[in-house]
Amino acid sequence: MNNIERIYKDNSIKGFASEYIKYTREVLLKISIKEVECFIKAILRARERNSTIYFIGNGGSASTASHFVNDMAIGTRSWDKPFNAISLCDNQAVLSAIANDDGYDHVFSQQLNVYLKKDDVVVIISASGNSKNLINAVNIAKDKKAETIAITSFDGGELKKIVDMSIHVPTEFGEYGPAEDGHIIINHLVGAFLKLYVKPL
Repeated sequence: MNNIERIYKDNSIKGFASEYIKYTREVLLKISIKEVECFIKAILRARERNSTIYFIGNGGSASTASHFVNDMAIGTRSWDKPFNAISLCDNQAVLSAIANDDGYDHVFSQQLNVYLKKDDVVVIISASGNSKNLINAVNIAKDKKAETIAITSFDGGELKKIVDMSIHVPTEFGEYGPAEDGHIIINHLVGAFLKLYVKPL
């Protein structure tokens, strides 16, 4: 039984909501600020060298990948020197073609095989860190000498072990809500900083 299951008692909506928010706050406070700092510095270095930053993930993490791209590429309003951020989760024709022809395990690695260049960055978002299609994507990125950054939860899985750097949101297994809450908070934190960085008050 994980923490989310433990705080559900007697069908109490008020009690569950209160404890969920309390627990999520505890999770957020455990995120390493140093890891966040390293991530932002990597994104800024990519911008300086005009590298492309690719975001990938499955399910809720795919949605977070798209949200990251929106906030980074468009939300920063950095037109003269943009953040070249792209989500590989958004082209349904491409995703379905690869999944149909070669299997879902290859939906990101095949796209990276086409687009990825040396010194580009691949940001992989995953709660479990064990999805085969994400591991395959990291392997392609390494072959092409791109930088790999994971945003993980639970114990980080295989993904956390093989990437160049990571931001870890520490939750117990199966706690997808607080895990993905943490990931989207990181997105908003990073996006807010980058927007102020490129257009200071």
